[in-house]
Amino acid sequence: MAGRIRQADVDEVKARTNIADIIGERVALKPAGVGAMKGLCPFHDERSPSFNVRPQAGFYHCFGCGESGDVYSFLRNMDHVSFTEAVERLAGKIGYTLHYEDGGAAPENTGRTRLYAANAAAAEYFRAQLMTPEADAARRFLGDRGFDAGAAAHFGVGYAPKGWSHLLDHLTAQKFSREELTTAGLVSQGQRGVYDRFRGRAVWPIRDVTGQVIGFGARKLYDDDQGPKYLNTPETPLYKKAQVLYGLDLSKRDISREHRVIVVEGYTDVMACHLAGVTTAVATCGTAFGSDHITVLRRVMGDDTTAGEVVFTFDPDAAGQKAALRAFAEAKRFNAQTYVAKGPEGLDPCDLRLERGDAAVRSLVQNKVPMVEFVIDQRISGFDLASVEGRIGALRAAAPVVAELRDPLLQPEYVRVLARRLGLDTEDVRREVERAARGERAPQRTPQRAEPDAPEPVVRVTVSSLPKTPDVALERDALMGFLQFGHRLDPELRAAALGIPLRHPALEAVRQAVAATPDLTRVGWAADAVNSVREPYRSLAAELLTADFPARDDDHAVASATGLARRLVVRSLDGEKNELLGAIQRVPADSEQGRSIRVRLREIDLQRQRLVIEQ
Repeated sequence: MAGRIRQADVDEVKARTNIADIIGERVALKPAGVGAMKGLCPFHDERSPSFNVRPQAGFYHCFGCGESGDVYSFLRNMDHVSFTEAVERLAGKIGYTLHYEDGGAAPENTGRTRLYAANAAAAEYFRAQLMTPEADAARRFLGDRGFDAGAAAHFGVGYAPKGWSHLLDHLTAQKFSREELTTAGLVSQGQRGVYDRFRGRAVWPIRDVTGQVIGFGARKLYDDDQGPKYLNTPETPLYKKAQVLYGLDLSKRDISREHRVIVVEGYTDVMACHLAGVTTAVATCGTAFGSDHITVLRRVMGDDTTAGEVVFTFDPDAAGQKAALRAFAEAKRFNAQTYVAKGPEGLDPCDLRLERGDAAVRSLVQNKVPMVEFVIDQRISGFDLASVEGRIGALRAAAPVVAELRDPLLQPEYVRVLARRLGLDTEDVRREVERAARGERAPQRTPQRAEPDAPEPVVRVTVSSLPKTPDVALERDALMGFLQFGHRLDPELRAAALGIPLRHPALEAVRQAVAATPDLTRVGWAADAVNSVREPYRSLAAELLTADFPARDDDHAVASATGLARRLVVRSLDGEKNELLGAIQRVPADSEQGRSIRVRLREIDLQRQRLVIEQ
């Protein structure tokens, strides 16, 4: 078995990898100052972006939850892979051949990497099977829905042949173990052993946001198939259905650019939308749209303003209407505006494209209605609005919907909308909405006394917690400049400034770590310096590395950092001068000590004059 990956290779892979590209596969990043990018944190739920990435340093930090690290720690935390697997995955992306300490070649990957490999091999197998004579039913199924061979290839649609062990035999011949295939959800365990989970079905590969196959959805084709109409991969270490959105790997760039996502009901609806030019369509996989899906979409959308749009399409049957109401309950977590699009005569996007063409699918999205209006109509639809009792019942059913609107401009407008719908006085509707709002307020909880043995909370030192004084501001900004642009500063000036102890203890801890870094020209030096800062000050160092440095551009930032370094040295010289001026009053003028002090005072004046002139 091969040993550890050589450290030189670990460093080289990190140096060749743009951390913004890796994080950008999951989080919509926007420029945020000189050399920095910002997006919604993937490690905790937030409504405004506090997750900063500094590509040049290969480092990220969240000012909200405190998570920080390099590209390897990002993959380890997001995908729960080992350090070795993270390095091997990135090396594979850039085509870099790794070397191991015992001289061996790359070993067979283990754990999650093997599961990814098994799913990828299965996807290729299913795709090849679609071209076989047995797959005629699958090809007819796709053709009847308007999808040709090119569409099937674009989405990776395949066919799982009938029989109990075709995929099993194929993958075991590729050295995958039965245990690995079971863990990946590709085979099932029965009384007589393991067998193919997907048999005699059209198969869609389900990919994560980075494009890696993590599972499959399969649609039955034959009348003698006793299984469900759609069968998905079970929960596995890779496939969590509450977090998976079909088509997100294909849609993410357009979603991020347009700040719009279309949520449809099935795989063929996603295909129809994309082929019709609606390339921001995604679908859930065998589960209702929920909070985890919202979290994923918000990060891809960069959902930090109300300018975005989330458009839901639902089947017109009872199940579809129920899904719409569930989605409304969750959709309030979006900053974006939410809408519902209903096809003419209840047609879903796939059938709409088949019957009326691509333009009809595009028109479906354009003719959306605000979700709150849709839900209001659903709430009042079961009442007889011709009777007084029916109108009052409808008001009581719909008022909580309007009461949940927290936008001070939207709520009064929807009070008027509801009043028009019901033919009631606006003031009566407003009073009922206010009553519903009061009734929804959660009771105040009595504060619980802390358990006597409960551990003390860890106090995290942050930039915002630093004292608001000129001295601290100078030290803070200078350290920010050192961490972000230190490799471009004059080495002599940098060494002089970093050799001066700082007055604030937290900033002094960061300075010590930066000053102890041997080579500031090496890629990734700043991230290593941050990681070497002692607790509880490491998070502060991460913020200083990723915070927005006030400057117009890169050159201006370097000039500003240089100026801050000079100011630190000047401050130190001024402090020393004041001490010497006090000391010289206490010694005889013609003594050796007095002469030494006067010499040092002249040196300080010359040093200070030179630094001031250089500024």
